[in-house]
Amino acid sequence: MNIILLGPPGAGKGTQARILVDEHDMIQLSTGDMLREAKDSGTEMGKIVADVMARGDLVTDDIVIGLIREKLQGDKKGGFIFDGFPRTLAQADALTGLLAETGEKLDAVIEMQVDDEALVSRITARSTCSNCGEVYNDHTKPIPADGICTSCGQKAEFKRRSDDNEESLKNRLMEYYKKTSPLIGYYYAKGALTRVDGLGDIDAVKAEIAAALD
Repeated sequence: MNIILLGPPGAGKGTQARILVDEHDMIQLSTGDMLREAKDSGTEMGKIVADVMARGDLVTDDIVIGLIREKLQGDKKGGFIFDGFPRTLAQADALTGLLAETGEKLDAVIEMQVDDEALVSRITARSTCSNCGEVYNDHTKPIPADGICTSCGQKAEFKRRSDDNEESLKNRLMEYYKKTSPLIGYYYAKGALTRVDGLGDIDAVKAEIAAALD
């Protein structure tokens, strides 16, 4: 099964992707993770990525599609989760072409819907475990008093992203609405889109996604 998780920054895509990886043996394809992995891999594509990043240039869509092509040609396990890609209509078209080229298909696109004001409140209260990336929230899932992460079981430093502030988040939301939200109509027209309430608790969102994938 191959799926796309759509939603603005902080909607919970990464959290739900990790659940799908754990429970269905799927492979999460996060653009940032793929670029970091490629940069350190020593492969021809990795050398290209390392050179681009060393110059401080933006990685092109062609490079990202090339990295995804390599992943699709490897071990497929339970399928792929596209997390953070595509971000634009051009990338969506490129991904559609790549899936056709590799004999893969897209089974579902899950849009995680959120309310902007609630999202700002959620994100500005967010911290992550420095060991495993588990997400905590001052209101709904406070950092354990003993400093032991409930996910990895280790003593951890809990960090906030420097851009997890109200002004920065509003800028990121504007960028999402300008470039990425058109994908909602794109995949709706293809009959692939399912909407879930991204502001529900983790288990409720998980259940909605599971129902959409059944």
